[in-house]
Amino acid sequence: MILLKLLAGALALVALVLALANLYGGWRWDAGTHELRERLAAARQPVRPARFDARELEGLPPPVQRYFRAVLKDGQPMVAAVHIEHAGTFNVGEAGERWKSFTSSQFVVTRRSGFDWDGRIAMLPGLPVRVHDAYVAGEGILHATLLGLATLADLRGTPEMAQGELMRYLAEAPWYPTALLPSQGVRWDAVDDNSARATLADGGNSATLLFRFEPSGLITTVGADARGRTVQGKVVPTPWEGRWWNYAERDGMRVPLEGEVAWWLPGGAKPYWRGRIRRLAHEFAS
Repeated sequence: MILLKLLAGALALVALVLALANLYGGWRWDAGTHELRERLAAARQPVRPARFDARELEGLPPPVQRYFRAVLKDGQPMVAAVHIEHAGTFNVGEAGERWKSFTSSQFVVTRRSGFDWDGRIAMLPGLPVRVHDAYVAGEGILHATLLGLATLADLRGTPEMAQGELMRYLAEAPWYPTALLPSQGVRWDAVDDNSARATLADGGNSATLLFRFEPSGLITTVGADARGRTVQGKVVPTPWEGRWWNYAERDGMRVPLEGEVAWWLPGGAKPYWRGRIRRLAHEFAS
């Protein structure tokens, strides 16, 4: 009986320590999120023009013109920033399938291109992994911790990280589609009737992705022959692709509300992110 009481007391103490660590780690993590987003805000530039003019589509590849006509109306205000909340599952297994639920918030600015994804992955009850995946003022960042305290990964400052995160920004632009317009710095090159390549440069960084479109014009997939994949702490160039579906109108634009992202390995596709939009709020150029 005494042993059971001691065990119960020990478990209660462990639970209390974990709860306090979670609170303190969350506070520290939120401070880091605030700092990253302050850096994003400090790098912001005016978005010009303030509204979409359909005449800028002249000369673009036909599938790209169909896309913009499907998702934008002439006179649509240009997106300057967007706040996004997601929910879904994340595959944390490097070799196998270990899907864990996640929630996240993301803040994106379109000029200068940048974003911060603040994710919380439920590894075990009371033991969340917190992740920043970000592109801020030309720097790529991947920072993962347990409880917001113990660092699991901290990759930043390399050309490979910067290019990989700029690729992510460009691939997710269907959530803020005016950022894909030529006036916002994107160059489109024809491939065939249903696909085109988009290139975006930011400072010394550049990203090129292949966009595929369905006949109605909506984007179905976005991919690259090589994007940096983290394997045992090293960044390995790996084919990569994102899929988008369930388009709906938000703030006057048609955007996808669900998606999946995968690495293409020798054995086939290895999805690692499946998510849906819970909240999407755009800020527009003034």
